[in-house]
Amino acid sequence: MSTSPVLYSFRRCPYAIRARLAIASAGITVELREILLRDKAPEFLAASPKGTVPVLLADTVIEESIDVMHWAISQSDPEYMMHHMGDAANALIAECDGRFKTALDRTKYAVRYPDIDASESRATAALFITKLDAQLDGQQWLYGDCPTLADLAILPFVRQFAHTDLDWWDAQSFRHAQNWLQAFTASDRFKSIMTKYTPWKFGDDVILFPKPQRTGPDAPQSDLSQND
Repeated sequence: MSTSPVLYSFRRCPYAIRARLAIASAGITVELREILLRDKAPEFLAASPKGTVPVLLADTVIEESIDVMHWAISQSDPEYMMHHMGDAANALIAECDGRFKTALDRTKYAVRYPDIDASESRATAALFITKLDAQLDGQQWLYGDCPTLADLAILPFVRQFAHTDLDWWDAQSFRHAQNWLQAFTASDRFKSIMTKYTPWKFGDDVILFPKPQRTGPDAPQSDLSQND
């Protein structure tokens, strides 16, 4: 039986993606339990009645993705994800989670908001991308040549926004942001945390995350900062 912390997750959820990214960066092993959002395991709901992912069961129950990220990096930060994480970086994450995420939802799920113009919501979301694009001018990541917690926290939502209409996304002029997202989604790290798992139920075999990596000269490089 695993004695690792338990992470309830859902593969495509950007909140769960950011949590898995931070855990992988920290090099911490957790027991991953994939949740089917339309048929949530009762053990998951007992741990967190709010019923949203991610949820981490460690010494306590951690129910917010950004808190899972901070928990992971506080345990171990071999990739220096907290470098440059000052007030400006934290404010950028807050802007992503606030106004940008609201506009993203009203774009992606426009049918749920019949009284709101989806094109205006997309334009509002695009203002945030334009801000990121300006910050990325001349550098690979938001705060220099290496990724930080801010990159890991924001990129899953930029990916979700881009996928609302990839043709539109590709036609826009924010090239730095587009390249930033492309490098992220092409990275070994991103691919490694997007493995598909069967939804968990009580009694299933333990799945450890991250999966053990090969070693040797032919092993994939998972450090995001090493991608071209």
